[in-house]
Amino acid sequence: MTATEPAVDTATEPAVDLSYCVVNTNGREYLLACLRAIERTQPPGVKHETIVLDNCSDDGSLAAVEAAGHDVRTIALGRRTGKAENDSTLLRAARGRLCMLLNEDAELQEGATATLIAALGEDERAAVAGAQLITSAGATSPSAWRLPGVAVAVAGALFLHRAFTVQSGGSRTRRVGWVQSSAMLVRRDAAEEVGYLDPDFFVYSDETDFCKRLRDAGWRILHVPAARAVHHDQLSSDSASARRRLVEFHRGRDRYLRKHLSSAERLVVRALGFWFYLVRAIAALALPGHDPGRYLLQARQELRPARGEGIREAAEEYNRRARIAP
Repeated sequence: MTATEPAVDTATEPAVDLSYCVVNTNGREYLLACLRAIERTQPPGVKHETIVLDNCSDDGSLAAVEAAGHDVRTIALGRRTGKAENDSTLLRAARGRLCMLLNEDAELQEGATATLIAALGEDERAAVAGAQLITSAGATSPSAWRLPGVAVAVAGALFLHRAFTVQSGGSRTRRVGWVQSSAMLVRRDAAEEVGYLDPDFFVYSDETDFCKRLRDAGWRILHVPAARAVHHDQLSSDSASARRRLVEFHRGRDRYLRKHLSSAERLVVRALGFWFYLVRAIAALALPGHDPGRYLLQARQELRPARGEGIREAAEEYNRRARIAP
């Protein structure tokens, strides 16, 4: 059954243990695969619901979900908005005490949900448990990191970022700085306590800021390698949007730095970040398969993150073309 509706008044609805919260933007086939994975891996005995927030798609995503007979609630937006705002809308609408935030291009693997639930169950002060992400080709990808700051920037400038900053190595559940929200289990009352995700982040650094605020409030963030999810990262194959994504990435990073670091710390982090990308651009001139222009763009955005048009402007342009009012 599907229904188009605003956020649910959770006080008048029966409680469930787990809410699957999926954001979809023109990802019809990925979305259907995501929903099939949810149904295939759902732990027995766990009362659950699935909510799909459709971010004003025009590819027939919701019609396809209804035709496939998936048991979901849907929230159909009339205009495109940012990932942080969409995740917050889902968290507010959810009835579960736990919420599994998922991108439409993420597929939970067998046992992932049960393992993440167990991780939060074993640590009452853990607010978030993130899965180990797997590429479409089956390789593990970085899924947890230290929070940005001067130490992380120094490690990057020394090209020690993989050893120092990435925290998703190993096979043991561990406390980390932040995890990616492509497959992230959240304790809903903790999210409510900190005001959910900040909608000023359109996309990128939104989950970093969310985890930072949770940690500041005394909660813990866990990375759970035994819980695995394939993340297809559909946008990685879209070369037309690559420039916009880089602009938005640095814009989100800058917003995070402005919220959480001092002016002096930001200056150091930007200078070291510029050095990191400049050296990579020079190295790319001699390395096959590397694009020096991409690294030069990132070096420029590190110094001037407000410059250029990102994914936010693309969404605004889509809304204008569709004559959707703000």
